[in-house]
Amino acid sequence: YGAADRIEGKLRSEGGHAFISINKAVVTQASAAIPIVPLYNSILYRVMKEKGIHEGCIEQIYRLFRTRLQSGSDIQLDEDGRIRIDELELREDVQAEVANRWLQVTTETIDELTDYEGYRADFLRLFGFGLKGVDYEADVDPVVEFPKSGQGPAAS
Repeated sequence: YGAADRIEGKLRSEGGHAFISINKAVVTQASAAIPIVPLYNSILYRVMKEKGIHEGCIEQIYRLFRTRLQSGSDIQLDEDGRIRIDELELREDVQAEVANRWLQVTTETIDELTDYEGYRADFLRLFGFGLKGVDYEADVDPVVEFPKSGQGPAAS
């Protein structure tokens, strides 16, 4: 909380605030490197998609602004002063189904019990792969000439 407190101190005189938000599990380089988190995320995403409550990173942050930061009402904080937007992930029915599938998932059942393909697509996009409209088989020249300073389009 130290960083948020320091930022809050700098913003207070201008009427600004700093908040910490707790968000749902998403695919990041860090989360992908933690053992078993990709499996949890794959199960979670399948359950949340089946329930119609899954959000990607952008949708989740949009909801943070729309329903918490710019809703026109007081910002609701938890007992530690944080904004919680992980309530959909933490719903009892969601966590119960995740726990149930966790006990059942095997190599043979991964496609029916998880959203492995959706997780994989999100992971690949982190590194610029799996993007529509990109020809990954195209021959590419890795040497790119940049105009000298004062020349070219940037100088106009």
